Amino acid sequence: MTQIIPTAEPFFFPGDRTGCLLIHGFTGAPKEMRWMGEYLADKGFSVLGVRLAGHATRPEDMIRANWTDWTVSVEDGYHLLRGAVDRIYLVGLSMGGVLSLLMSTQLDVKGVVAISTPYQLPHDWRLNFTEWLGKIQPYLPKNNLPPDAGWFDPEAWKDHVSYPKNPVRSIGELNKLMAAMRAALPQVRVPVLLIHSKDDEYVLPENLERVYAELVNAPDKTKLYLTGSGHVVTRDAARYQAFEAAYNFVCRVESESKQIAP
Repeated sequence: MTQIIPTAEPFFFPGDRTGCLLIHGFTGAPKEMRWMGEYLADKGFSVLGVRLAGHATRPEDMIRANWTDWTVSVEDGYHLLRGAVDRIYLVGLSMGGVLSLLMSTQLDVKGVVAISTPYQLPHDWRLNFTEWLGKIQPYLPKNNLPPDAGWFDPEAWKDHVSYPKNPVRSIGELNKLMAAMRAALPQVRVPVLLIHSKDDEYVLPENLERVYAELVNAPDKTKLYLTGSGHVVTRDAARYQAFEAAYNFVCRVESESKQIAP
């Protein structure tokens, strides 16, 4: 029987009637979001960190998952959290940011915090053929750099949980998910906070600008650039800046919502 990697389990911290649904990234695990979850819970919010289908177990499990399975994971988490709160904010890292923006057009949420979110994968002809390429070569290395490359907090990197390689078929599913997000961006009609590190060498900061430009109907959209962090902002050295920004964003939207309520 497949077991979740120790320390990578989903988590729930009960709090008040405002909820934050935290969504991890591609090949990652709920652990990526746990410190942020603890921070938001300490501020009084109810927090649920979901585990996306095929993640935090074995890379073989991820190969079997489709992009729609990841959206269903978010939807399931939303309905679980909805039983404990009145209002929900989606907070996602990387692919979790993609899912947060997309699912905000399908679920009744009050706002989105999208961190290190990619707009589009780099152009590569192989993206159109990942289904059969994956049968020939199931996995690709993430890059040719040392595993801790791009991290500013080496201690945080040491116990980071993520698959060490990218399933080829899953890269194709990520590409489909991102296409769905791009199509949905003009339909986002809730406040959005976009956070990105200028030192992110995995998903370049220009991705934030492209997402921001497509949020043409968001009533409130804010950009925050950080420095001194790699791609996994929620685990790296500048994480508390992101935590505080997310908390202040939710508090501001909550306050503004109360002011306009009848």
